[in-house]
Amino acid sequence: MNYFNLHTHSHFCDGKEAPEEYVKRAITLGFHTLGFSSHAPVPFENKFAIREDRLEEYFQTIRDLKIKYHDRISILLSLEIDFIPGITKDFAGFVKTGNLDYTIGGVHLIRKKGIEDLWFIDGPLQERYDEGIEKLFNGHGRKGVEAYYNQVLEMVGTQKPDIIAHFDKIKMHNKNRYFSEEEGWYKDLVWKTLKFIADESDCIIEVNTRGLYKKRSDTFFPSPAILEQIHHLKIPVTLSSDAHQPQELNGYYEEALKLMKEIGFKELVYFDKKGRITQDIK
Repeated sequence: MNYFNLHTHSHFCDGKEAPEEYVKRAITLGFHTLGFSSHAPVPFENKFAIREDRLEEYFQTIRDLKIKYHDRISILLSLEIDFIPGITKDFAGFVKTGNLDYTIGGVHLIRKKGIEDLWFIDGPLQERYDEGIEKLFNGHGRKGVEAYYNQVLEMVGTQKPDIIAHFDKIKMHNKNRYFSEEEGWYKDLVWKTLKFIADESDCIIEVNTRGLYKKRSDTFFPSPAILEQIHHLKIPVTLSSDAHQPQELNGYYEEALKLMKEIGFKELVYFDKKGRITQDIK
């Protein structure tokens, strides 16, 4: 099966190498499509997003690679855009500025009040996750989780991303300490969110392998139980490694495809210059 990856981070944001190194690796792996999705700029100091003053350089770099490698691999231009209500820019502005091929929407920072009260749920440090939930939610896991999924719902409803990144990322640093994914309220909240995605949007949910190959999660994002609900609701899915280094481009792909086939998924969605394309899972 020929692979693709739509969720790729280079040295323009928190990735490790120049975009062309990922292209060369993708060609070696036999990929037919590679989409670049640097973290879009956010209006505060951080170590993960592309700087506003490098945005056009990023766009042009990917456009040049499209031309250079057009006869060997399809290169796509995207951004993984953070959604923080009242703080980040609308996705449509980035689409227009960069003439993006697609958008990935993600929630990495949960807003409690203002820009000074953001809970960072991602990154390598569990301590930051713990500090945020203690400070902003008084250690109440349920309140923090509800805030996360409500923000995902608002992102889907207002920004309409093509792809939803790492749907249940909220679990990564939890380690069954602040909440359990088996609790009824959690399952109900996930179902409510998925039902909205299925009924009110045209979004694709990615099966993101990064948590497993980085050993930060015991399951994919989303978990197998959630993937079964996604399949039941007929929400389209794509497969990505959320690569930050070229060697991560196909991380845990075989394992993810095996699971998806067991659940009953028949196809994946990716993009070309004309829009969405489906590929059979083999």
